[in-house]
Amino acid sequence: LPQENKYFCAVCSAVELLPAEQRRLLKWKMSTVTPNVVKYTIARSHFRVTKKSHDWLGCWGHHMKSPGFKALGVHQKLNHFPGTFQIGRKDRLWRNLSKMQLRFGKQEFNFFPRTFVLPQDIKLLRKAWEDGGSRQKWIIKPPASARGIGIQVIHKWGQMPRKRPLLVQKYLHKPYLISGNKFDLRIYVYVTSYDPLRIYIFSDGLVRFASCKYSSSIKTLSNKFMHLTNYSVNKKNSEYQTNSDDKACQGHKWALKALWQYLGSKGINTTLIWEKIKDIIIKTVIASDPYVNNLMKMHVRSPYSCHELFGFDIMLDENLKPWILEVNISPSLHSNTALDASIKGQMIRDLLNLAGFRIPQREDVVAACSSATSSTSSVCGGNRERTKLDLSADEKVKQAFYPTQRYADQDFLSTVLEVLTPEDVRALAESEDEMNRRGEFERIFPSPSSSRYLRFFESLRYLNILLDQWEQKYWNNRTKGISLLRSLCQDGIHLGTSDPAHIVRNGQRMK
Repeated sequence: LPQENKYFCAVCSAVELLPAEQRRLLKWKMSTVTPNVVKYTIARSHFRVTKKSHDWLGCWGHHMKSPGFKALGVHQKLNHFPGTFQIGRKDRLWRNLSKMQLRFGKQEFNFFPRTFVLPQDIKLLRKAWEDGGSRQKWIIKPPASARGIGIQVIHKWGQMPRKRPLLVQKYLHKPYLISGNKFDLRIYVYVTSYDPLRIYIFSDGLVRFASCKYSSSIKTLSNKFMHLTNYSVNKKNSEYQTNSDDKACQGHKWALKALWQYLGSKGINTTLIWEKIKDIIIKTVIASDPYVNNLMKMHVRSPYSCHELFGFDIMLDENLKPWILEVNISPSLHSNTALDASIKGQMIRDLLNLAGFRIPQREDVVAACSSATSSTSSVCGGNRERTKLDLSADEKVKQAFYPTQRYADQDFLSTVLEVLTPEDVRALAESEDEMNRRGEFERIFPSPSSSRYLRFFESLRYLNILLDQWEQKYWNNRTKGISLLRSLCQDGIHLGTSDPAHIVRNGQRMK
């Protein structure tokens, strides 16, 4: 395959100039929360900053209330989905994961500590507290705080703050320690689409250490430098040691890849830990799926307009089992050190390329399909947006049919690929184009082994089934799948067709 043009680059590279007519359209809406690493990356790509509310292609801004998304034009892309606070707020995250645990069992959902949301769960908490004996520790957190504010570890009922609401969690009192210190992992997760769901994980991340050696003694519980791993807390400690080298295992912040090296040198199977982390991430994002998709249908004109970066905080216990602590919907992209700048800079460059910004059509701002923007390896030339074309009657029949077959076997589900409709071709081409721009991101859903997750969705969605079956069929021969899509697009199938080979007649081949 020809190499995709990369329109966003890291510090030392240059981006080829687009023709002047298109360069005029490269406008970015600046927000008070746009991090510098994003500003510098878009500036290198010849975007101009605008303050106007309508005349822009991209914006890295605040999470807003769902109705605010109605204002987004079909050519605009904002770094949030409506409804992601369902995992981004601590109380909602635990409510939604607990619901999943009740429904699917502890075997599948045993990666979060026992949690109570006050005031609702006060009686349940009191009972758990009494059953647990006197040596237990609990961690309390305000449900919507950040940077460690308001978090404390307690062991007496009398220490419980009277202020509500509050999140009370069983404290993971036996963490895995390195040189005696507790640490957690910041994993970067990028969701490009919720329908179909596509989740990517960045290959590097950050390891954040507490700046004081760990002790399980009850006397130490008030020492935040020992029990909390937040950088905003630990940087205030005079003992805090910085680390500028993304290869070095030193100081109180490491690169994730350095941690894997370190654990690997001790004979630990780090691939297994990484696979467990991916499992947690997929299940947690699926927990937000019904909320986000409902709000997308209500408030967002085009699925193109939303994408989101999440910061997952994961802790390893003494057995190296990963536990989820929280999900951040606006993870910090401050890059105060060379280590931060290196990891976050590469991640944002790859994220913006993966985002697939489009130069809009003439009716939005200008015609998109001149040679410079239909990227060299875009399967279907990038000239028609998937959402613009109405579904034909037979496509509606097909899309309504497969999700109702909840307990269908693999043989049956694979028939979804037998008759590829125009909408199927557009969805698959978009997915392959995106995959080709992934940089250092890895796609973890859909993947060759993601079928097992389909049962966790509250409602099965047609495009998730389609992409899952495509992965199973072509993951070990992508070139074959791509050349099939390319030939269909060259025949214009993705733009609508009367070719009987691409029309599902009254459930034909779906029996």
